[in-house]
Order: sequence, then structure tokens, then C-alpha cells
Amino acid sequence: MKWSGQKVVVIGLGASGLAAARLLYGVGAEVTVRDESDNELLRERANSLQTRGIHVELGKLIRADETRFDFGVLSPGIDPRRSMIQNLLKAKVPIWSELELAYRFCQCPLIAITGTNGKTTTTELVHAVLTAGGKKSCAAGNIGLALSEVVHDSDKRDVTVVEASSFQLEQTIHFHPKVAALLNISPDHMDRYDSMSDYFAAKLKIFRNQAAGDLAIVNASFGRLDLKAKTITFSARGLAADYTLERGVICYRGRAIVAMESLPLRGLHNAENIMVAIAVAQYYGIEESVIVKALINFRLAPHRCEWVGKIKGVTFINDSKATNVDAMAQAIESFPNPIVLIAGGKDKGFEFDSVAELVAKRTRGVVLIGETASKLKQAWEKANCLSATNFQKAFDQAVRLAQAGDVVLLSPGCSSFDMFRDYADRGNQFKAMVQKFLQENIG
Repeated sequence: MKWSGQKVVVIGLGASGLAAARLLYGVGAEVTVRDESDNELLRERANSLQTRGIHVELGKLIRADETRFDFGVLSPGIDPRRSMIQNLLKAKVPIWSELELAYRFCQCPLIAITGTNGKTTTTELVHAVLTAGGKKSCAAGNIGLALSEVVHDSDKRDVTVVEASSFQLEQTIHFHPKVAALLNISPDHMDRYDSMSDYFAAKLKIFRNQAAGDLAIVNASFGRLDLKAKTITFSARGLAADYTLERGVICYRGRAIVAMESLPLRGLHNAENIMVAIAVAQYYGIEESVIVKALINFRLAPHRCEWVGKIKGVTFINDSKATNVDAMAQAIESFPNPIVLIAGGKDKGFEFDSVAELVAKRTRGVVLIGETASKLKQAWEKANCLSATNFQKAFDQAVRLAQAGDVVLLSPGCSSFDMFRDYADRGNQFKAMVQKFLQENIG
């Protein structure tokens, strides 16, 4: 495609939009960036782009002249149902996701990982085992580093591992990963999708452009998906699959590879994440001993069942990344100890009844925060639920409830945007409270 002189509108000035604008400007496109919000951070980003000659429109400054654009690039956080995007579509302006844009510049094969939960952990696992096996790799996408940021030197890599959210996959056209994995599907983002089938359809776009020479790695719970690529299946939950969990040991077609007890990750969900990483590594011909060593040395990124500290016999775990019900349930099931759960946040439109029995059975108490507090309290009436008006009070209540041997688990099951900048801000505040509590008790 000839990029020079193309008139492009980038919608959204988050990390993805910023990277897309810079990429397009670098190849000679005439770039306009639009964001309906207007705050100090966005104005700083706008100034940095405008000094390069990129036009930026924030808030009330957005001009309604859609027909002048050749195509648009949509940031994943922007709902395509918004009028700003619909007006472009009515003007017959094609809309791509940032993932689609970056793919068209990428000069190495892509490994793409999607699913409701475990995307980031699996992306990092895949990157770790490939690197250990001598492959030049990079992890990007929804993991926090936009793909548009790393395509400029992609010709120097063997592969790029991409965490792909449903939002990023929605507006893809030619996006074609050499290896694609679908981890799982559970209710999430029901404030964006009309049904689970719509959500599932967005996830399945990861396989749409694969061919017979590619690899699809699929959770066996989905059954036969009739994909064009060679398909490998996995399950840690007793289903027939290529990769399975037998008496705590990950196996490939019955042959033992590694025992979960030797690895730093816990839980059936992480066993399945590990299976995907092993499948990718074996596809790239990495020796099994190298794969196992890399898995043993792997450490989780922050905010994913992250051990924060142990005070007076109480263990504190930060699982702020758990922003849906299934992720919360997986965290609860990962700890045999009694749990004091801190949960709640922005309402994403799904119900919490499905985990009511688990919460009642496994928790000593639950401290509820945020927009969904009353909804959770009603759904979990069999559990010992308390409410807190702010995060510090929630932490203090959790500490008072906890006994020696318990786990205080921050696993909100909800988005963070009602009270925090993002899930990382929520997790960092929790960790700061734990450290302060530790210092007070040491003193």
C-alpha cells in the first residue's frame, strides 16, 4: 500500500492511538488524531504530536468533516458504536484496528494469543520459552506495548508474540498470525457486546486468515471449530486433547513433560496457559529440556496473583488484573487456605451468581468496593459480605477479618475505572497499603 499522502484519522489518543499516529506520520501519511476526552495527559500527548506536524482534535474541537479521510484507525478502548465512528462509516471511510495497521508493517511472523483470561501470562510465557530457545522475540499488543511501537525493527526478529483482545480483533481485515491461540471464553465486556455469541465471534477472528501451513492452538472445550490451520488442542480439565494434565503432570499425547509442582504458577488455568507455551515452543523446534527450564524460571508479571507479603501469618495477594468473574474464580480456586476477598468495581454488565457458591464456600469474608458493591452483596447473600466506601477502608476491614493462615486476596472481578486509573493503579495502591501495614507491624 502507498502510505505517503494518505489522509488518516486515528481515533483515540491512548497508547495504541499514539503509536499508530507516529507510525503513520513516519511513512508520510497526513494524520489527524481525535479523542472525545480532553485532560492534561491528552493535551501533553497532543502537544508532542503537534510539534511533529500531526493535527490533533480533542473534546469539543473535533470537526465533523469525515469525508476527507481515506481510512481510520480505531483504538481498542473506543466503542465502535459511538457516533464519531458511525459517522465515519456512514461516510464510507474504512475503519481498521491498530492491530490491523501494525500488521501491514510487520516483517516477521506473528504469534497471536486471545481469550477472556490468561492472555498476558500466556504471551509472556511464549516469549520466555522462545527467547530461552534462542529465538529473537518481542511481546506486544494488549500486553501494554502497542504493536505499532515495535514493527519498525521487526525484520530483525524471528517472531513477534501479540496479545490480542476482542476489541483489537474486531476491526481486523488481513491480520494473519502464523500461530494463533484461543485460551478460553467466559462472560466479559457485556457492556460492549450484545451477546456471548458476538463476543465469541470477535475472538474467532484471530483464525480467519490462517491457512493450512499455519497452527491454531485451541482449548478442547470448544469442540471442533473447523479451522483452516493445523489444530492442536489442550485441556487441564479432563477433556480429550493433545496436551492434558494427568495427576498434576502436563503431558503431550500421554507422554509426561513437566510436573506443575515444579513450576512457579498454580491452578488449572495456568496449567492450560503453560500448555499453549509448550505447544508454540515445540512448533518452533525448541528442545524440551530448554522449555522446561524456562518454565521453571518464569515469574508472573505484576497484578496477576502476585505475592505481596506475609504479615502475622496472613498472606497478601494482588490479583488486580482479574477484571471478570471467571478470572476471580480461578484466583480463588488457586489457594487452599481460607480467603478474605476484596472484590467489586465498575459494572461491565455481567452477573455474579455463577460464583456465589464458590465465594460462600472458600471465603471467610468478602469486602466489597465500587459501583458493583450492592449487586455483589445481593448475588453473594450466603457469604459474609461487608461494604467499604473507599479502598483504604476495604483494606482495613480485610485485615480485621483475616486470621493467621488466611489469604487476603484482591481479585475484584470487575473493571477498575470507577475508582482508579486502571487495574495497575488499583494493584499498586493495594501493594502500598500492604507495605505500610508491614512497616507498622515491624515497628
